[in-house]
Amino acid sequence: MTGIRRTAAAALLLALPLSVVAAAPALAAPGTSTAAASAPASATAPAGVHVDLPRPRGPYAVGREILHLVDQHRPDPWVPSAGPRQLMVSMYYPAKAGTGGPAPYMTPEAARLMLDTKLPGNTIPTEVVTGTRTWARSDALPQHGRFPLVVLSPGFTMPRTELTSLAEDLTSRGYVVALVDHTYENTGTTFPDGQTLTCVMCGKLKTKEAWAALNESRAKDVSFVIDRLTTHRNPAWRYARMIDRDRIGMAGHSVGGAATVPSLLTDDRIRAGVDLDGSMDFPVPATGLNGKPFLMIGHPLDDGQEDPSWTESWANLDGWKRWLTVAGSDHGTFTDNPLFFEKLGLPEPPGTTIGAERGVQLTREYVAAFFDLHLKGIDQPILDGPTPDNPEISFHP
Repeated sequence: MTGIRRTAAAALLLALPLSVVAAAPALAAPGTSTAAASAPASATAPAGVHVDLPRPRGPYAVGREILHLVDQHRPDPWVPSAGPRQLMVSMYYPAKAGTGGPAPYMTPEAARLMLDTKLPGNTIPTEVVTGTRTWARSDALPQHGRFPLVVLSPGFTMPRTELTSLAEDLTSRGYVVALVDHTYENTGTTFPDGQTLTCVMCGKLKTKEAWAALNESRAKDVSFVIDRLTTHRNPAWRYARMIDRDRIGMAGHSVGGAATVPSLLTDDRIRAGVDLDGSMDFPVPATGLNGKPFLMIGHPLDDGQEDPSWTESWANLDGWKRWLTVAGSDHGTFTDNPLFFEKLGLPEPPGTTIGAERGVQLTREYVAAFFDLHLKGIDQPILDGPTPDNPEISFHP
């Protein structure tokens, strides 16, 4: 990210140790995990704290499987010595109710690394995170039929689990969702052999060009994931038949949202994109996005400022477009993280007034409406302008 939203994100990191955006200090060498830094603890978990993700709003039960994908045609862009690019992907799919078992939120090692990195001197037990109640079921039987695919990309330094609530809700409404961890770009990605790879790129992105390169790398990750899910011969996922290859979208938070721009430009299969509060270091070019629809949802900036990258990109968008601002929100509102902040009693940034569950609800509602309109062809009046039911949402002219 660049400019105003990166500044806001850096402030958030100081106020909220579990922040999702600002670059953390460089971590250990590839393939290793790190211990907590020696610093006074900033917070202690209240006794018996337990986080429940909000219930999905759609009619389908939610299944989940974890995929390990290896791109034999692309060396890892950040650690070439590691060999081919490897990704972990959570696949969410409409499932038959009453099948499968509880799906854990994240692995213990990834949870510990996230807590210890974001909260030096951490005393919060990993069980606060790993014990989070999700609505997905592992090994659930799939529903019959074919469904649109939405690829989700998380914010920089954060594991893919920050978008679990959004993934579960979209799935419950009739989507297959691929939630991608971008290896070496977050606090910890756990692979099937038990190894947890840490954030090699944290603290290294010093220029706009470096952030743009990260956006482009994520676009390549996303296209590779789509390749492996939609190939007619030996797809990587056993339920790949559920995916409608003609209806594919992408959404992301922070740099994951920014990465939707190069993804839409370079992959004709991706028909529509959503940016959740990510500055666009890879801006929409003057030639637009080939008419593809684009939704921008963000938090209000100080003194009515606009992120210059959003202003520039907004003018260049050549298809259906909306720019929504959520009053009382902050950069993390569009993720699961405020649910943990509230339970742990951590302070919100100044000016944040929206509740954690309300933030999740609005994010789910507008992202689902966007994809229902552009991937399913279902009219969505909620996207036409302000509504009394959602007074927090304002539309950019």
